[in-house]
Amino acid sequence: MNLRAYRRFFVVAWQFLPLLLAYARDRNRFLLVGSSRQVTNEQRRQRAAALLESLLTLGPTFIKLGQLLSTRPDILPPEYIDEFSKLQDRVPPAEWAKAKRVLESELGPVDDRFAEFETDAISGASLGQVYRAEVDGEPVAVKVRRPDIEDLVEADLRVIRWSLPLLMYFIDESRSFSLETLADEFAKTIREEMDYEREARMLGEIRENFADNDRVRIPRVIDTHSTRRVLTMEYVPGTKINDIEDLDERGFDRTQLAETLQNAYLQMIIDDGVFHADPHPGNLAVQEDGKLVFYDFGMSGRVDPFVQEKIVDFYAAVADQNIDAILDALIEMGTLSPEADRQVMGDVMELAIADARGEDIEQYRVQQIIQQVEDTIYEFPLRLPSNLALVLRVATVVEGVCVTLDPEFDFISVATAYLRDEGYIAAGVRNYVEDRATEVQDAAQSAVRIPPKLESVLDRVEREDLQIRADIEDSDRLLATMTKRLILGMLLASTVFSTAFLYAEAPPIVAAIAGTGVLAVSGALWWSFRSKKGVRAKPQFTRQSMRERQQGESTGGLATSFEDEEA
Repeated sequence: MNLRAYRRFFVVAWQFLPLLLAYARDRNRFLLVGSSRQVTNEQRRQRAAALLESLLTLGPTFIKLGQLLSTRPDILPPEYIDEFSKLQDRVPPAEWAKAKRVLESELGPVDDRFAEFETDAISGASLGQVYRAEVDGEPVAVKVRRPDIEDLVEADLRVIRWSLPLLMYFIDESRSFSLETLADEFAKTIREEMDYEREARMLGEIRENFADNDRVRIPRVIDTHSTRRVLTMEYVPGTKINDIEDLDERGFDRTQLAETLQNAYLQMIIDDGVFHADPHPGNLAVQEDGKLVFYDFGMSGRVDPFVQEKIVDFYAAVADQNIDAILDALIEMGTLSPEADRQVMGDVMELAIADARGEDIEQYRVQQIIQQVEDTIYEFPLRLPSNLALVLRVATVVEGVCVTLDPEFDFISVATAYLRDEGYIAAGVRNYVEDRATEVQDAAQSAVRIPPKLESVLDRVEREDLQIRADIEDSDRLLATMTKRLILGMLLASTVFSTAFLYAEAPPIVAAIAGTGVLAVSGALWWSFRSKKGVRAKPQFTRQSMRERQQGESTGGLATSFEDEEA
């Protein structure tokens, strides 16, 4: 195992070497010396595309890593998030002979356990592949873990852990914690996804939650033919949800399908607390009777009650265009640092809503709002909770599918109607009234307490006996820095005068010692001006930049080298 990890380390290092050299030159133009370089958005996009190619080349573990990174705007710039969002977990299936060994080691001879078994896989993914078969006269889909994938994944996880100290050199301190915790999170996530017993439990729980929903179909697990490495489910055929022509030929109402999909995810995230986390079109289909079918529950997650409550607050605030409430919800969920400049973030949110809103003031899309917030979040030191990162990602993907079904789909009106039907908005109104009543009560009490205190203060002013104490909050230590510079400046002036006097009157050795002191003080003063402290943030988008970004996505391709950039 260790030998394989060592070999794998050199393979991974060779793939990433061009990028690492480029990042090193960003710090020092000549690798070891020289000034830093400014990297443009286009250069970042080219690097992200090249890194995407490297992840695809390195195989299953790194494809999954790229998918996880696409949910983490607190670690990567927006250009990388956009590129990694293109990753599809679809790779050619392994040979049947190898897959058969895995299947029979878990269930026994194929001919004894299955009435029929088609040896050509109907789909292949990085961690497993799916075959069509028959059990007791019922068509089933059999998901088999990819042969030898466990050893490869464990070797790659070792490589990722070994690589962290090197990667720390290329990121700032505010994101080093996020990167370290991401490695632990990724190891846990990929091991869970390889555990088909866990997937069966999650699938069963979600299926039970939708038992009374006549618009949603979730396959049933065949427990007698399922193990940790094999998962057998009922086979449920359907039309892919992004096959618009076929859906129209069959007469399906695409707007209703979009509403069903949106409401299903709102139920999973807000009501049930357990959700299907991979809603790309390959995992969604429509039955002949119009029911929406969900496939592949390997990626699934849970939401705790506190986050559920804050998600409701966020949706309600977006619907009301309440900027302060949106920021409060983001801070309480942990997606935005409490230290962030609320004025800056308020401006960002106003721009996001204005840019996402159509001609009708009620027509705007949450996907764009979340995307623009993610872009700005990258400027602040924070770490997204793992399941919340999945929720944000799921929201954008689902909204994209809904807009594919219906270009005029109004996400907010559907979400608002759902929240109203489930009683969340009504509860919010009650809470609002209760809060305002409390404020009125507090104001009444203050009105009684303030006049006597005010009279006392005025009496002291009249007697010239009023003293005022001011505490200055200096979280960035600006006063300390200014005081240090002032002292150093005064010290430099005095030492220069003393050195000049000693040079004229004292032996050279004494003047040289004094001159050394002048150089030391001068260096300290220069360094105090050179050091940069604090966090600077600015909105990263405007209408023009959004148009340029969309044009770039439509005309750009995947870059496979850095020759143009380095030239």
